[in-house]
Amino acid sequence: MKIHLLVVGKPRDPHACALHDRYAERITKFGVGYESAFVAEVATTGKYSDDHLREREARQLLARLDDPGQVVALDPRGRTLTSEELAGRLERWASPKATLVVGGPLGLHRSLLDRADELWSLSSLTLPHELARVVVVEQLYRALTLLRGIP
Repeated sequence: MKIHLLVVGKPRDPHACALHDRYAERITKFGVGYESAFVAEVATTGKYSDDHLREREARQLLARLDDPGQVVALDPRGRTLTSEELAGRLERWASPKATLVVGGPLGLHRSLLDRADELWSLSSLTLPHELARVVVVEQLYRALTLLRGIP
């Protein structure tokens, strides 16, 4: 089982990074291959439309999807899942590999959403990408504990 988390925007908050890394370490102790990477966030200058900026970010993300396995895009229009539902899906997604994609402040471009095999919504709330990254890795850890029967 391999999981790749791909995020728009370099994480800057050291507390969020530390929390992410703590859960990532727990995931790898289960023998799961876990990797997190980012692509550069395109700066909003007012010169280009939001859609154009999302498209530029999507091109970077799509370029990183070499042998992605299942692609799961995080989007508010996606399906919300209970921890138990996520555990069931994670087995399908990550066998052999899943790439989970988190957009930047403007969200993901339609080209990336169309490429995704599934859309997953963490919440109808808008979360900063650094916080979304932490929530995703924590939920992955929780799903793995459920799959292994750990309370």
